[in-house]
Amino acid sequence: MNCAHCAEHEHTLSWSLLPHSSDGSPSSESSRPPQAVCFSCFSQSSLSTLLFNPLPPPPPSSPLLSTSSSSALRNPTPPSSSISPTLLSTPVPSQAQPSQTRIPNIWCRSFSHRLAVAMSSSSLNNSKEPVERTASPYQDPRQLGPKSQILATRTSNYHSTSLRNMVTISTVNKTALHPGGVQPVKEHTELEEELHENAHIDYDRVAIVPNPSVAALYEDALVYETGSAITSTGALTAYSGAKTGRSPLDKRIVKEPSSENEIWWGPVNKAMTPEVWRINRERAIDYLNTRNRIYVVDGFAGWDEKYRIKVRVVCARAYHALFMRNMLIRPERKDLEHFHPDYTIYNAGSFPANRYTEGMTSGTSVAINFADKEMVILGTEYAGEMKKGVFTVLFYEMPVKHNVLTLHSSANEGKNGDVTVFFGLSGTGKTTLSADPNRALIGDDEHCWSDRGVFNIEGGCYAKCIGLSGEKEPDIFNAIKFGSVLENVVFSPETRLVDYDDSTLTENTRCAYPIEYISNAKIPCLSENHPSNIILLTCDARGVLPPISKLNSAQTMFHFISGYTSKMAGTEDGVTEPQATFSSCFAQPFLALHPMRYAKMLADKIERHQANAWLLNTGWVGAGATTGGKRCPLKYTRAVLDAIHSGELAKVEFENYDTFNLAVPKTCTGVPSELLNPRNAWTAGHDSFKDEVTKLGGLFVENFKKYSSEATDDVIAAGPAVKV
Repeated sequence: MNCAHCAEHEHTLSWSLLPHSSDGSPSSESSRPPQAVCFSCFSQSSLSTLLFNPLPPPPPSSPLLSTSSSSALRNPTPPSSSISPTLLSTPVPSQAQPSQTRIPNIWCRSFSHRLAVAMSSSSLNNSKEPVERTASPYQDPRQLGPKSQILATRTSNYHSTSLRNMVTISTVNKTALHPGGVQPVKEHTELEEELHENAHIDYDRVAIVPNPSVAALYEDALVYETGSAITSTGALTAYSGAKTGRSPLDKRIVKEPSSENEIWWGPVNKAMTPEVWRINRERAIDYLNTRNRIYVVDGFAGWDEKYRIKVRVVCARAYHALFMRNMLIRPERKDLEHFHPDYTIYNAGSFPANRYTEGMTSGTSVAINFADKEMVILGTEYAGEMKKGVFTVLFYEMPVKHNVLTLHSSANEGKNGDVTVFFGLSGTGKTTLSADPNRALIGDDEHCWSDRGVFNIEGGCYAKCIGLSGEKEPDIFNAIKFGSVLENVVFSPETRLVDYDDSTLTENTRCAYPIEYISNAKIPCLSENHPSNIILLTCDARGVLPPISKLNSAQTMFHFISGYTSKMAGTEDGVTEPQATFSSCFAQPFLALHPMRYAKMLADKIERHQANAWLLNTGWVGAGATTGGKRCPLKYTRAVLDAIHSGELAKVEFENYDTFNLAVPKTCTGVPSELLNPRNAWTAGHDSFKDEVTKLGGLFVENFKKYSSEATDDVIAAGPAVKV
């Protein structure tokens, strides 16, 4: 069909005109022969703008489009005079003059029908008043309505949390194939410039999301991360992948001049050369540069403003960002405007390390450079690596630069201001026991003891969830809500109820939540009072250590340096059963300096502030873990703590516990007396009890030999009386 206008081109748009009744509705008569116009003629006419706008109903007196009116379609007026500039927006007066021409009353059922109407309006070139339009809040036809705006945003190539979508930037060169167009180079933020300068983050390709909200992180985790869901209480679940615990064998410290003479080199702190560090760092940055978006979380480590350090986390997973948002101390908005970190963590845990570089034993690497003040994580997505990496930094920074003792401990404060510090490894009960409804929580895991008192390092808690219940630990149970991260738990897909007894994924199920979620948390998390009670927690899987014993100064030093406990299932990768272990200062995997350096600092503080020291066993009673013993009930452990805090336990009669030479109370309110002495509680036979005591005592003596050259005689004599 040839063009009705130029009669030349065959590729045309066609339309049909329907006869109408006087009320404007289409009649039942058949359509008239189709008309056509070529694309060339159509594109030259400004009348095409009418195709995408609603047409007004004509007055009843308007004639129907006749054959003569279709002639106007074949001879349209030039585009410049076809429509008045105000035709599309100016309303028509209510009383029209008889001489004025009106749009024919046509019912348009398709694009071709609207084309016919648009072309027919060329007869309006002599009109003095515009066509009447329907009422609309969008007077400018070029302005998008709400639905159009939503549809337009869907053509964006960037995620909703992209920084590019937070700033209005016009795009150019939009085509059908690339509707998003091209965005001009924009002004970069101070944070982006800093990341680009220090780490070569490609801020023009990667969307950098700075300090996102909890809700935004929820959205991203749910969309992009397998295993993420919202539980029945509002917490976010996350799956850490193959690694569900720390990888202490893959920890590395860069060997460089500024810290080389301070670090405790050996199995705990393996050396990494600066060259290998640069390779791993570049590998992590390269991975982050391949992501569509990366998250930046800024926060503080340390509640005492005199000693706190600024930490920045750069990561690719929303789960990691939310985890560290909970665990760091969250700054005020004004503090984030010009935030320049003291230490930066680059977490590329989804990507493996180069295992062929010098000193690498696997695809996992957790490396710290004290000179560059950076940390790089590769090959593990377990979020706890970031938390403990910051802890290692504090174990170096605080003693070396400030003469402040860093402690792997929890702490709480009584109503009278008395402070209790709980030392212990993961799984020994620091988090559980420090969450006491009768005492204000200072913190659950990491603290510093300075000349100004005790302060928490973190802004959140990281509690074990295996076997959790509202009856046993209500404070922790009630803290699992919106904003909390549940790590590697199992839940019902239908009800989203979490089964805290299910260890299908790991024994080391955890929850990270802000410390404000604990109703009796002390904010700010510090105390100007010095500790009056120091409790060394242990989890004895052999069942031969007393539930509670009082320590003198030398015994406190011995057991602090020894750091005996049983490595709990799941707290480290590959551990599925309790194993006896010694961890100096109850923090060996995180220490940066020699253990004796921390021990001497602790001894000085205990002597100066006259603190009482206790050895509290949260492990097995009656027998060993594999010989029929049972874990000491939590209610008995809490009864012991209540007696310590009230001062009652220090006043009761004590008896000597042979071999270990420990002072064991004969009575304690709320605790069966037969449980207080392991000999009386033993159920697996008298001979086996003596064997287990001798074996464990020998392990203590053998372990302490590595420190005996720097220990005093009274500290050495404070150990078990066994021959090795």
